[in-house]
Order: sequence, then structure tokens, then C-alpha cells
Amino acid sequence: MKNRNVGLIIIGIAALVGFIVFSFHQSLNAVVSASCSHGDLCPMWGAIEFQTNISIIVIIILTVVGLYLIFFGEEEKIITKIKRIKSAPKQKNITKEYMLKNLGEDEKQIFEKIIESEGSIFQSDLVDKTKFTKVKVSRILDKLEGKGIIERKRRGMTNVVILKH
Repeated sequence: MKNRNVGLIIIGIAALVGFIVFSFHQSLNAVVSASCSHGDLCPMWGAIEFQTNISIIVIIILTVVGLYLIFFGEEEKIITKIKRIKSAPKQKNITKEYMLKNLGEDEKQIFEKIIESEGSIFQSDLVDKTKFTKVKVSRILDKLEGKGIIERKRRGMTNVVILKH
């Protein structure tokens, strides 16, 4: 959510709290006026004043935080790059068929999953889609990388597998 929106929400909450404090303060004043026989020396007046002052401080803090977010809160921009490979022209299909003939069954299955995902897929997704173990997928990708068919790039705790052709 944008900082400006969060700031507006916080100021709205501060206004709501202010209204509740004001209403509560008025009600307590009426109750104490009617029930306290000591007049201004009644200890309830001090308690009401203390609680009202604490509430006003909370409202001021909420308002300042809200205003800060509205005027000075910087937006974080998250930039991600995703490499998309467009569907290959007919000449490339010959290369794909040639590659499929020269691959083992497991290699073909991995290669097909990469093609289905438009040429780019996380290695962890390959494990999920093929039901092979992590070790087996890693070894098959090593072979495909050695043949120059794919390229792996490190992304956090996994690799992105990218089709080279």
C-alpha cells in the first residue's frame, strides 16, 4: 500500500480516537458532576484529566505519524526483470527436433518443461513439475548446460533455467 494511503488511514484513525475520547470525556464529566459530593476536590476529576491528557498525546502521535507518511514517506520501487523468449520461428523448430533426438528420456522431459514455460523456469519448479529429485534435476541440467542448450542463473535460493536457443 502506498505511504500516502497509509498516512490517510492513520489520520482517520486518530480522528476516530479523538471523537471517542471527546465523547467519553463529556460523559465522565457529567457522571462525576452528578455523583461526586466533594466538588473540585473529588479524586475522580484528576483521573479524568490524566486519562484525557494521555489520550490527547496518543492522538497527536498518530496524527504526526500520518502526516509524516503523507508528506515525507518515500515509496519503495521494486524492479524485477523477466526475460521472455518469444515462440521460435519454423527454422528454430528444426533445431528443437534435432535436440530432442539427441537427448535421453529424462533430458527430453526437462527440456519440454522449459519450452512449456516459454523458455524460462525456476529450477525448483522443474523439480515440482517433473517429480524428479533435486539431485536428479541438477544433474540433468548440468548435462543440458554442458551441451549448450540451457543456461542457469542464480536467483536467491534457486536457479533460473533459461533456454539458450
